This record gives sequence, C-alpha cells and structure tokens, in this order.
Amino acid sequence: MEEKPGWSQPRIQEGRALKPQASPYDSFPKVREIKAEGGGAGHQALQPCKPQIGRRQSNQGGGGDSAVPDCRSPAAHQDCAEIYNSGHKQSGFYKMKALKSPREFLAYCNMHDGGGWTVIQRRSDGSQNFSRVWADYKQGFGDFNSANGEYWLGNENLHYLTTQRSYILRIDLADFKGNCRYAQYKSFTVGDEKSSYLMNCGEYSGTAGDSLSGGFHPEETWWASHKGMKFSTFDKDNDNYEGNCAEEDKAGWWFNRCHAANLNGLYYKGPYTAMTDNGVVWYTWHGWWYSLKSVVMKIRPAEFEPNLV
Repeated sequence: MEEKPGWSQPRIQEGRALKPQASPYDSFPKVREIKAEGGGAGHQALQPCKPQIGRRQSNQGGGGDSAVPDCRSPAAHQDCAEIYNSGHKQSGFYKMKALKSPREFLAYCNMHDGGGWTVIQRRSDGSQNFSRVWADYKQGFGDFNSANGEYWLGNENLHYLTTQRSYILRIDLADFKGNCRYAQYKSFTVGDEKSSYLMNCGEYSGTAGDSLSGGFHPEETWWASHKGMKFSTFDKDNDNYEGNCAEEDKAGWWFNRCHAANLNGLYYKGPYTAMTDNGVVWYTWHGWWYSLKSVVMKIRPAEFEPNLV
C-alpha cells in the first residue's frame, strides 16, 4: 500500500478510507504484566507513587488488578499543574483527585516541557492491548509502574479533569526514524458517560498537522474530524460509519467514519508501512498506512503559570 504523506483524495468505501485485506499482524497477544523500572525519590512531602512491582493496574481505587497505592499526599491535588506549583518538580506517577471526581487516581506527571503536564495516554512499545471494552476505557488501564509504560488514563478521569478548568491538549509523536512532531489544541474537553464521553477541542497549532479536527482539507472535515464525536469501543459503537470502526481499527477512540487520527490503534513493531489503516495513525504527518513508534497525549491548564521555586 502506497504511503500518502500529504493530502490526496482517499479511496472511499461507504464514507471512509478503503481497507485492503486483513493484515497478518491483526492478531494481538495477551496483555502481559509489566515490572516497574527504577526511579529516584521525589519531594519529601509528596513522592511519586511506587505501585507494587510486577502488577498491571487498573486506574480506579478498589478495582482492577490491585488498589491504587498510597502516595502519602498531604492534600488532594487536582492535576499535575497543581502538583508542580506545590514544589514537586520530579516527573513520575502521582495520586490526584479532580474537582468533582468521586475518587483519587494515578497519572504520570511530566514535569519537563515547562512542567505541569498530566499524561492521559502513552504508546511506546505495544505491550498493552488497546482493543478493549467500554468498561476498560471508562476506568483506565495499562502500566502504571514504568515511566514509559503504555496506558489510558480513563474516560471518567478525563471528564472530571477537563471540566474543572480550561485545558490545552498536547500530542507528542515520533516515527521509527527518530523524527518528532507535535500537535496542540486549545479547549480540550471530554463529556460524561451520558454523552458517551464526547470530545471537543479548539484551535490547532503545531508541526504534525491538524488530524484531530479534520482541518487538513475542508472537503474531508465531515467524515474525518474527531471534534464533537462520541467515544466508541468494539462493544459500544457510537461512530458515523455503517460498520464498526473500533472493531476494524483495533481501538477505542472518538471515531467518525472512521479516522484521520487513531492514536490507540494496533501497535506495529518496526519502521514499516502497515497493510491497513488500523495502526497508530496521524494522517497529516505520515498518512493512513504508517504506524507511529510513540505517542504521548498530555494536558495542562490553559492559564498555567509555573512556579519555579
């Protein structure tokens, strides 16, 4: 399949890019457990969390494989920006509680790139299966041990985080040649479960192109934009496609008919072009049939002013 690096009229089948025959890589191994990587101690009053070694964890207290560990937090911080401005400058997993959230949860705080970034998704090595049911995406899943571990923070947590104040979404992308690009969106929000975790985002800036809101070509926005879309999983299909995007593209995502971006897609190990568009895709950079090496999705309050003390 020829790679499409720039915009070109896609082949359409019932309103979406035509898929060739199934890839031999479509089968996915069972999720394996991840051992924690080493890490230094954090601030004395609030240390990055140290989950049980060798356990894959759910991201809700009292659920999943094991409970969220106690981080000895002196107060409930609402996000990584608050943690950063409280004097805790070391990147790592921290416990937090969004303003109206009924429970605390873990998230990785990126204290570089200006600090205060709450990581909501990471793809790095294909160790986690992202073709999951609605309930898994609702509560969050993945490796909450390792600094580079793959995870999804959970749609409930995304909702509570993004409705407590205005957030910027930044997406860091890398390919298998070591090239890096980013996309940034103002006013990123995720609705509640009644809205099927409907996603909205505002103005784009960056170097990767605007795949999330379909701004790469005006004639394609109606079917390629993810803005204003409900979340879909293979067991809860909310897309605008006659088929099931989540099932075909091996991911839970804000599908339309089906995507110009699919950052939860099937992970292809190696610098080659995927045989279908079910990989980790950002169309405006590498087209539909190139699967990226790594992705980090992270959010930070729009009004964030770092406290450098």
